[in-house]
Amino acid sequence: MKEIRKSYSAESNILLLSYIFLTACFFSYQMFGVSFRDLTEWHKAYLGMVLTGLAVSIMVLIVWEEMLFPVKAHKVKGGLIFRNHQTKLLTQLLLYAIIPVLLAIIYFEFKVDTFHFVIWVIVCMVPPIVEKIVSGLNNFNDYLKLTSTQIEYKNNEKEGCFDIINIQGIAILNDKDGITKIIQLLLKNNETVLIDLHEMELDAYYESIDNFIMVKYKTLLKDFNSIGRAN
Repeated sequence: MKEIRKSYSAESNILLLSYIFLTACFFSYQMFGVSFRDLTEWHKAYLGMVLTGLAVSIMVLIVWEEMLFPVKAHKVKGGLIFRNHQTKLLTQLLLYAIIPVLLAIIYFEFKVDTFHFVIWVIVCMVPPIVEKIVSGLNNFNDYLKLTSTQIEYKNNEKEGCFDIINIQGIAILNDKDGITKIIQLLLKNNETVLIDLHEMELDAYYESIDNFIMVKYKTLLKDFNSIGRAN
């Protein structure tokens, strides 16, 4: 394994999650119909507020991947494989399954304001689905393999394996910030292949992929205009 990005330290995680947990607990008081000014009523909702804080903290762990998951590339002979690790997605799914359980306990065990409860349900359950889980499932088997002899990739229904000796040019297509988003290959049979890294959810690997290409395929590198745009 080659580590691309470390996860946050345990101390940082504890500090951040403690802040998020306490903030969520505090602002969930309205869901339980207690008054902000009458703190003596809060004892009626303490456990529910704690459960809400836990649900929000779990949501943050899923969405804020740097807290829990380091980014690593697999080493293979002559190169690296870049992919979204399947263990990470499975862990996120298991964490996500805890959230509806906590919310169900809150709903059935406490007297809650429906409007505020729905808001907290949306806050806890929608961001993980939209930001991570759907894209993770869509790209579960996607990968990019770069070696000294081959370039191989899988992007849902798109896939291919190309020997370096059959490639006459490689272009790195960047966005306006200079970040690698697409690798364009021109084969010796004049076929053009686009490998969309952003579509494959390989954002965390952009810099490492860029550096690998610059070193390993230096003699094949072309600018965008010299290769031409794919039809």
